[in-house]
Amino acid sequence: MKNSKIYPWIVVALLWGVALLNYMDRQMLSTMKDAMQIDIAELQSATNFGRLMAVFLWIYGFMSPVAGMIADRLNRKWLIVGSLFVWSAVTYGMGYADTFEQIYWLRALMGVSEALYIPAGLSLIADWHQDKSRSLAIGVHMTGLYTGQAIGGFGATVAAAYSWHTTFHWFGIIGIIYAVVLMLFLHENKEHAEIERLRREEPREKSSLFKGLSLLFSNIAFWVILFYFAVPSLPGWATKNWLPTLFSENLNMPMSEAGPISTITIAVSSFFGVLIGGVLSDRWVLKNIRGRVYTGAIGLGLTIPALALLGFAHNMLGIVGAGLLFGVGFGIFDANNMPILCQFVSAKYRATAYGIMNMTGVFAGAAVTGLLGKWSDGGELGLGFAMLGIVVLLAVALQLYFLRPKTDNME
Repeated sequence: MKNSKIYPWIVVALLWGVALLNYMDRQMLSTMKDAMQIDIAELQSATNFGRLMAVFLWIYGFMSPVAGMIADRLNRKWLIVGSLFVWSAVTYGMGYADTFEQIYWLRALMGVSEALYIPAGLSLIADWHQDKSRSLAIGVHMTGLYTGQAIGGFGATVAAAYSWHTTFHWFGIIGIIYAVVLMLFLHENKEHAEIERLRREEPREKSSLFKGLSLLFSNIAFWVILFYFAVPSLPGWATKNWLPTLFSENLNMPMSEAGPISTITIAVSSFFGVLIGGVLSDRWVLKNIRGRVYTGAIGLGLTIPALALLGFAHNMLGIVGAGLLFGVGFGIFDANNMPILCQFVSAKYRATAYGIMNMTGVFAGAAVTGLLGKWSDGGELGLGFAMLGIVVLLAVALQLYFLRPKTDNME
């Protein structure tokens, strides 16, 4: 099967399912808070619930670079299978938890296991898809994240029909079964397998884990990419955590209505954005080596007026229109992160590089979430959203000036 011309797309399809489970399992907890706090009294405290959500974020962020270094040195198939099995087993185990401490440490363990997936998964797709299909393949994979986030929102629905214990059990069982499917059908790229072999033959001092880090941080282009990735994470996490509140305040509607409208608006438009960004980038790069850079810049450029509209509009058409524009732009940006990285970083260190990028983005998101909370308390949440557009504009300018690739696939 792995020698078939369609196998690179089978890899995308298999990892699409992993991406879905990744976001579905992490999203469920936030939707089932009301059901769980009946049995676990500590969850009635917003402070405790915040601690529970934060422990995942911090551990996920700190583990991302480590996960990238591991993925660059080991067989990514088994790393993905193992991480999926562990986080699915953790999800299953959360159904047996009956104290806050148990939920807390299981959530922390999930942060470790889920961090191992994204660098390995995206670098595996990038190796299987080169030249004509890389951005589209990454974009299709990203739709799995959006779909998983949406499905995770139905955790509360399942919990209401059965129980939160049963919900965790079944979602965990699905993931464990899918890990077996990956064992049978997912294969490592032969080029990465050759890299593994050569590394085993290298003298130990030359194969240090920190060799990749020194090469990355001595590359000016990587610093620009790091900034380019981190800055859009500010509005990216802002929309995840604060957009329902913004919709509710600016449209004077209850959160029960604002929540679904805001999340669906972003999810649907981002879904189309990654597909548009993937196709455009793959075609443009064949005519101009900077085509991926230009496509990413277009995506980020669309988010700038969208953030201004989100901040200052006070009618349904303006707010929803801004949300749709932001989602499309952010999706175009999302589809081109790894493909742009491949133009400046060799296959040996791509997972490490993406892990560092992922950590930077998560920490940027954690910082902006707290900052917007203060702005919201001061009644200036909309202004905060609008000001994020200024920082994004700076990222676009730096990207266009400094990122001048010479190849589409750095060796």
